[in-house]
Amino acid sequence: MDNNIVISTPPHVKSPRTTKGIMLDVLIALAPAAIAGMVFFGWQALVVIITAMISAVAAEFVYYFIYNGGFKAKCANAGAVCKKWLAQFDFTSAVTGLILALILPSTAEWYEVAIGAVFAIVIVKMLFGGTGKNLVNPAAAGRVMMFLSFAITTYVAANFEPISLDSQLFTGATALSGSILGGNPDAHMEWIDLFFGTGLAGCIGETCKLALIIGYIYLVVRGVIKWWQPLLYIVLSAFLSVCLAATAEGATFDISLMMDYALSGGLMFGAIFMATDYVTSPKGVYGQIVYYVILAVLTSLLRFYTKIEVVSFVIMLVNLIVPLIDRYVVRRPFGYAKQVKAKEGK
Repeated sequence: MDNNIVISTPPHVKSPRTTKGIMLDVLIALAPAAIAGMVFFGWQALVVIITAMISAVAAEFVYYFIYNGGFKAKCANAGAVCKKWLAQFDFTSAVTGLILALILPSTAEWYEVAIGAVFAIVIVKMLFGGTGKNLVNPAAAGRVMMFLSFAITTYVAANFEPISLDSQLFTGATALSGSILGGNPDAHMEWIDLFFGTGLAGCIGETCKLALIIGYIYLVVRGVIKWWQPLLYIVLSAFLSVCLAATAEGATFDISLMMDYALSGGLMFGAIFMATDYVTSPKGVYGQIVYYVILAVLTSLLRFYTKIEVVSFVIMLVNLIVPLIDRYVVRRPFGYAKQVKAKEGK
């Protein structure tokens, strides 16, 4: 019997889109944030990006080479295994490496970046079966591992001075240690600096929100993500953060702070490029709504009580309950049409 036959449940929908094509679209969408990060943080950002991407791709290749017997019989099949790897290479490891680099500060050491990328690919992705089999987002897991292992908490400011004269420099994960999270009440940045990332200390790809929006629009136009998915996460999280902030002693409900919460930290980056991952997010629309609502609630709660950035932590945690969401939030069957009850007397 030929083992190449794959049996799957209907309906069977044919599409010209491939995993490789989708990943190339994601790389293109990430390019503005990567370029902005290199402009803002200099050659250190370039080193982090290159190290993460090379380490991620190399880790995938080495694992694949060993798993497929590349070293057997004195590497007699090494050439064939390499060709097979190139044929199946779908850029997912490159995307993971780039995302991991962009959610790191430019001050991260090269060996820390390499270890984080190898952990994300080998432990989180390949050990679970490779592309499409991982339980959590590999980049998020890699970032959490690096935070816990290396205590990466040093952030440098971008190379550009604040546009607004009223802005004062933050030191923290992209403006999260300032007044909106209960830190230094004198620290404040105007939304224009939060939007462009000018004078802002933070991670490489999270500071310039304009670059992230360009990537978001590209993904929506290309049909890679749905327009409402990141917006639901961002808007609901910002609104809940404002509500929580109003519970503090002497505080008042100030809806204008929603902009500060939405533009601070890694919320926008995580909502666009990490929470929307096909593998680790629910498949049905109703399940996706539940998923983004849970993300928003946990993000706002943990931001409020921990006073640090928690987006990667929250995404990784909620990824673990996605199978439960898919199980209990039942999708509408393909081709289903709601039956209309006939009126009495007819």
